[in-house]
Amino acid sequence: QVHLVESGGGLVQAGDSLRLSCAASGPSFSSYTMGWFRQAPGKEREFVASISWSGGMTDYADSVKGRFTISRDNAKNTVYLQMNSLKPEDTAVYYCAADLRSSTYYYRSRARRDYDYWGQGTQVTVSS
Repeated sequence: QVHLVESGGGLVQAGDSLRLSCAASGPSFSSYTMGWFRQAPGKEREFVASISWSGGMTDYADSVKGRFTISRDNAKNTVYLQMNSLKPEDTAVYYCAADLRSSTYYYRSRARRDYDYWGQGTQVTVSS
């Protein structure tokens, strides 16, 4: 069982930065892929970024590429999402998720169904 808790959301202005954190509890954090998703009001939850178990491989949605950076600290059982140059369209509830399918292959999945555990989400609001 993996328990995920997000933090770091808030209200910022366009152009500002925020760093989200996701603390994981449970076994073998360093052996599974972690991802960030977001859900804006009235829209489906969408993929933002993912990172392999070692942190050596990452994947980003086109809408955030070059502005957001995903990273992880396996010693702290934590994954981060550094968000720079925020835009009003980044406003959403941000969720971290864990993909436990493999500790040796990075599927680079963007599908919600491939993630086994989810946090409760943290609100990010970007004003124009």
